[in-house]
Amino acid sequence: MNRKLMGIGLALAAIIAFGSCKPKQSAYKSVYESAKEREMEETADVTTSVSKPATTPTYTASTSESVRKERITPVYESDASGLKAYSVVVAAMAMKPGAESLKQRFNNDGHNVILARNEQGMYRVIIASYDSKEQAVAKKNEILENYLSNSDAATLKSKYGIPFNDWWILQREY
Repeated sequence: MNRKLMGIGLALAAIIAFGSCKPKQSAYKSVYESAKEREMEETADVTTSVSKPATTPTYTASTSESVRKERITPVYESDASGLKAYSVVVAAMAMKPGAESLKQRFNNDGHNVILARNEQGMYRVIIASYDSKEQAVAKKNEILENYLSNSDAATLKSKYGIPFNDWWILQREY
């Protein structure tokens, strides 16, 4: 009798011990699935709520546009001469393969994209770089106007994987 109780106790302990892994996996799985659902809902919301405007928005160069200052270095030596004081950043990425992939997509559309890396190790995908802030702002607005007049924001996000309303100006620190 004592051995039966001990055997049953050991069996229950084993079930509990091995069963404890499953709730952790299912908890991670449920969090992952809910995050995917939210992402899909947001994408659906953007797709349904964004429509092509009747008139193309006009962007003007603004000297009051904010800039982010960072110490950056070109990832590739061949990009060094193209990296100026003010740059139009289309994306910031932690992983080099993602940044290179985005660079390639923009290069395929005729842009000469530069990859730079800041001191924290983040990759900056730069679509244009100039000596003056005004030139950088004007180019950013020109490119955005061109893209948005030919496509809607949802199409652009699906093509490039980035939001087009999140571009910014980077001032290079030396």
